[in-house]
Amino acid sequence: MIHINNLTKKYGEHVALNQLTLQIKEGEIYCLLGANGAGKTTTINLLLGFTTPTSGNASINQIDVQENPKATKRFLAYIPENLMLYPSLTALENLDYFSGIAGKKLSTKELKDFLEEAGLQTEAFDKRIATFSKGMRQKVGVAIALAKDAKVLLLDEPTSGLDPKASNEFGLLLHKLKSKGIATLMATHDLFRAKEVATHIGIMKDGKLRQQFVSDDISLAELEKVYLNTMDYKEILL
Repeated sequence: MIHINNLTKKYGEHVALNQLTLQIKEGEIYCLLGANGAGKTTTINLLLGFTTPTSGNASINQIDVQENPKATKRFLAYIPENLMLYPSLTALENLDYFSGIAGKKLSTKELKDFLEEAGLQTEAFDKRIATFSKGMRQKVGVAIALAKDAKVLLLDEPTSGLDPKASNEFGLLLHKLKSKGIATLMATHDLFRAKEVATHIGIMKDGKLRQQFVSDDISLAELEKVYLNTMDYKEILL
């Protein structure tokens, strides 16, 4: 579903992304780990068509992102670190609005079913988004992706600022989306959550993909050690 081939992005002399190549198939969750400035968000912005590559290319569902960005957006859902919803509208009203933008006319029952599937409590359906925690807003974002029938999900630090319970619930939601065949690319600093949810893990530094693993082939302790070594961090012994 996601094909990236030698994707490079330069800003003047600065190389934000350096010849990135990777593929994410249906039902796979690929987590990109790395510090700020590693190239994770640049990768997502290029896939969204927010910026254009210096060289290389990317495609969503076999459609070139640069040549036809509008067509690729039909298959995409995006949940950033801070999801922007309309605070004065309820969860149902937000879902109805964003579904309409995606060309979906859904009944109230269908809207409620998507919110329930995303894990939002029934009593929150008619509450204004302004009263929601970050974890609750993320669930509305997942409901929007489900209602849109997205095939590809792009996540930029979605668990940042979530408490352990909300972070775990979000991980369970990702597994549910995986079972539906959705291909997910998630940029994160969270090694533990990456190991918990990912089918594949990549480590980025200075715009370049330095390491790649099948998640089942590496333990959390091994992943932490490789990550620290790749980042040139000194391990902290307790």
